[in-house]
This record gives sequence, structure tokens and C-alpha cells, in this order.
Amino acid sequence: MRVALFVTCLVDLMRPRIGFATIELLEAAGCEVVVPATQTCCGQPAYNSGDRPAAALLARKFIAEFEGFEYVVAPSGSCADHVRNEYPKLLVADPDWYARAVALASRVYELTDFLVNVAQIEQLPGNFAGSVTYHDSCAGLRGLGIKNQPRALLAKLPQLELKEMTGAEECCGFGGTFAVKFGEISAAIAGKKCDNVVATATDAVVGGDLGCLLNIEGKLRRMGNETTRVLHIAEVLTGA
Repeated sequence: MRVALFVTCLVDLMRPRIGFATIELLEAAGCEVVVPATQTCCGQPAYNSGDRPAAALLARKFIAEFEGFEYVVAPSGSCADHVRNEYPKLLVADPDWYARAVALASRVYELTDFLVNVAQIEQLPGNFAGSVTYHDSCAGLRGLGIKNQPRALLAKLPQLELKEMTGAEECCGFGGTFAVKFGEISAAIAGKKCDNVVATATDAVVGGDLGCLLNIEGKLRRMGNETTRVLHIAEVLTGA
């Protein structure tokens, strides 16, 4: 399978090793991985801020760059959800671009969903020794049904113990621009999430969206917790 990797803005700027771990996982699943060099943003920040013209411009750019590939994979439920579920709505008034958006949407996947349901990976390239708890990101869970896929992959690591936290499906408070516009509310939500993480007494909290993980890590450290690791699932599955 010829797969295009959409790196995402946050991974590119804040934790590039997630992108490299994603490539390692896709290649372990037998994929030929291509990283389009001109890719930028999927347009979600503009869309969430109400700037529909900018969001539509970025949607067209994304479609033009990625529609030639068999599949498109992103290590982010949030970005994959935006492309799959919002692009067709955003471009519905333009018949040509709408058709292209719909055609591409069916081939865009969040990483764990792709590995489990399309590539059906059996052998993971790395290992992780220790206990973790998993945070279900809002967009991936509710927009794409990402729930069992990451847990199925974590179960393949013989030295990993998964301990479910209370409120695993509850928001971490990030919500993209929400964390900027409503800082105090975001911090309160993050505080509750971090209390639930700490209560599991695990070595790490794991997730599939870097935005959530950055928000959780920032709050944990401000709460004085310097020991709980905050990891993207791609890092865990490759032993990075």
C-alpha cells in the first residue's frame, strides 16, 4: 500500500519524533510511506476560529496534495476527523471540490484505526515496559470511533500494563483554540483529567493527539508532577 503521511502542525513543530515513529509503524505494516513536502495545515484552527475562507483554502490545498495516494494517515484523530467529516461540509457549495473532498475523505485515517482495520498489523517494531493509562481524545472518539483500536495495539506489547483511568473519555481541556479563549475553564478541566491520571499510579499517560498530550503534560508539571511521562501512542508502540 502506498500511504501518504500527514505529519500535522503540532507534531512537526513540537514533537517530530512522533512523525518518525509513525513512519516506522507504517513501514512495519508493509506500507510504502510518502511524506508530501509541501504539506502545511489541515485548516482546523481557522475553521474553529470562524475563518471559513482560510479553512476552505487550506482544504483545497490539502486535497490537491493528498488525493493521489491510496491512503492518507495522520497521527491525530483531530486532524483526520476534520478532513473526513468537515471538508465535505466546508466545500459543499462547489460541486467539483465537494466531490474531491468526499472521495478523499474515505481514504483518510487516524493512525491506530489504520493499523488495526486496514493494515492489520501483527508485529510491532518496539516494546514498552511499564504501566500506562490511556486518554481518549474527543475528536477521535466521537468523530471517528477511535476507542478499541489503540487498546488493541497496546495489548500486543507483552511488558505493558494498561490501567484505565476514571473519565478516560472526558475532555482534557485543550480543544484547540478553546484553551486559548477560555484559559481558566481549560485549566480546570485539565486539572480534573490530571487528577484521574495520577490516581492510576501509572508510569505514563498515553494518547493519540499531541494537542491533548501537551495540555495534560503542561498541567501535570504545573501541579508539581515531574515523574508521569506523557507519550503519544506511536512513541509507545515503537519503543521510542
